[in-house]
Amino acid sequence: MIKITFPDGAVREYNSGVTALEIARSISEGLARKVLAANVNGQVWDATRPITTDATLTLLTWTDKDGKSTFWHSSAHLMAEAVEALFPGAKFWVGPAIDTGGFYYDMDLGGRQITEDDLRQLEVKMAELAKKNEVYQRKEISKAEAVQYFAEKGDEYKLDLLENLQDGQITFYTQGGFTDLCRGPHIPNTGFIKAVRLTNISGAFWKGDERNKQLTRVYGVTFPSQKELDEYLLMLEEAKKRDHRKLGKELGIFTFDEQVGPGLPLWMPNGAVIIEELERLAKQTEERAGYKRVVTPNIAKESLYITSGHLPYYQDSMFPPMELEGEKYYLKSMNCPHHHKIFAAEQKSYKDLPYRLAEYGTCYRYEQSGELFGLMRVRCLHMNDAHIYCTKAQFFDEFKAVNVMYLKYFKIFGVDKYVMRFSVHEPSKLGKKYIDEPELWKETEALVRDVLIRTNTPYIEVPDEAAFYGPKIDVQIWSTIGREFTLATNQVDFAQGKRFKLEFINKDNHAETPLIIHRAPLGTHERFIGFLLEHYAGKFPVWLAPLQVKILPITDKSLEYAQSLLVYLKNADIRVEVDDRSEKIGKKIRDTELAKVPYMLVIGEKEMNDNKVAVRRQGKGDLGVKGIEEFIADIRKEIVERTPNP
Repeated sequence: MIKITFPDGAVREYNSGVTALEIARSISEGLARKVLAANVNGQVWDATRPITTDATLTLLTWTDKDGKSTFWHSSAHLMAEAVEALFPGAKFWVGPAIDTGGFYYDMDLGGRQITEDDLRQLEVKMAELAKKNEVYQRKEISKAEAVQYFAEKGDEYKLDLLENLQDGQITFYTQGGFTDLCRGPHIPNTGFIKAVRLTNISGAFWKGDERNKQLTRVYGVTFPSQKELDEYLLMLEEAKKRDHRKLGKELGIFTFDEQVGPGLPLWMPNGAVIIEELERLAKQTEERAGYKRVVTPNIAKESLYITSGHLPYYQDSMFPPMELEGEKYYLKSMNCPHHHKIFAAEQKSYKDLPYRLAEYGTCYRYEQSGELFGLMRVRCLHMNDAHIYCTKAQFFDEFKAVNVMYLKYFKIFGVDKYVMRFSVHEPSKLGKKYIDEPELWKETEALVRDVLIRTNTPYIEVPDEAAFYGPKIDVQIWSTIGREFTLATNQVDFAQGKRFKLEFINKDNHAETPLIIHRAPLGTHERFIGFLLEHYAGKFPVWLAPLQVKILPITDKSLEYAQSLLVYLKNADIRVEVDDRSEKIGKKIRDTELAKVPYMLVIGEKEMNDNKVAVRRQGKGDLGVKGIEEFIADIRKEIVERTPNP
């Protein structure tokens, strides 16, 4: 018999070899019909895979992130089976689930092209195959057998994957007539897949390297019901209108240039305004919360990142080193080590703690070319970063204060739905993926869990996703149309203090190592502005809008008055322009609406003679005539209070 421990702490005994699906069925048939996969000892498994040792178990359904991911990865295999039926001889590279929803598969069709009509035929074929309720069968196979299998098929892509796999760790999955090299997991059978839509076709370089052959990438999404697919497609249509790449170009927020390089955004004047306003918000908030601002360089010697431990764990995400005077230098990919050096530069006592350092630091990450996506995945990013050095006794209040800061920001930006993803370590990976300090892991995870529970903060606990130096919280938020984003992070670090020999003198006059909290409530400019563009559909609240007011003279007779208003509003710190084109007022209003400027001041002879303005609000129309002082008082109140959109 083996002992199975459930999320609520309950323990039950089962025969060795029991599957998660059988355990679900022992609880209720209704639950068994919903189980897609299982988390077994911190790893996501097939629900049909035998469990032979004592284990912790979480049953995963459609409501779980890992359940959805398993569902969509299994759907990628179903799509590949359909592709093989319609395009005999097709070869496949990788077919993962996508964090934002759905899946894709990269494939070599031997020079043939997939059309939109082909997508519809593939959807029909996938639906036909799904109805057969074919089981996803897992088979452990030797490396020699796997190599022979794909060599006989002439599949250079799978042979390439096999080169980096260890014998004894290789598995095949088969459903119906399709077999693939895959570590899994998969859903129990194809019958769970009830609704299919293949959404897009694109090119993708093999391994994300533009020097390699271009493959065909087909994107798709599936659901356990047609109703959910229909709702998703409606959301997708709205999302297309709100795509931050489209809006960013239309509104002059940012651009990319081939000569500058992929993933390196250029912020245009309108984008720079938004950046400055976000920094102003962060600086005001952090100053009131007792943070001290610092500035650190964009490069550092290799030894700094060896000390921090980032090179062994993070090197693949860093740009290659530069050599100078016999030393290796790396572009900064994180601010933490630099802040630790600032903390260490002067002796600290317990009276100096908590010690909070903040910076909007520029960092560089080497994202693969195929993973770059507008502002959401870039290689140059500006991070709203800070590090809090505190005692264990201060930890609760400091960690709580960071979470309260998140909630304040959510209110300002109109974020109503959020959840904290509490990522913990996997004990079996200590010394490999995580710092080998088992007792410190238990202690710091307990500290974080205590804060979340005592403050009634909504959270979900996620195994095996911690940072290498400690547990973390990733803040998941939802935009107004229901799209999910990972906004920011709040991490606990018990390793860096020791590595950098950081100390303070405690009340007993002994040296002590502080706990470190890493936090970034606004994430990066790049990702957060991308989110805001889609969240607001480009219609920023007044305080954040690049241009807050457009003055629209009806005729040239009002131009002089318009220019005097321009100066007056600028002196009141309002971002304003005059539309002095020789166009009809209707066109000026339409163009200003399209530019998503919050306020329009229409002025004709009457307004000029009365020293007033006719006010129009973006999306709301005519607000009537106001005196200029009254209008300035109203808009300044919106700006100072950072009022959300009406």
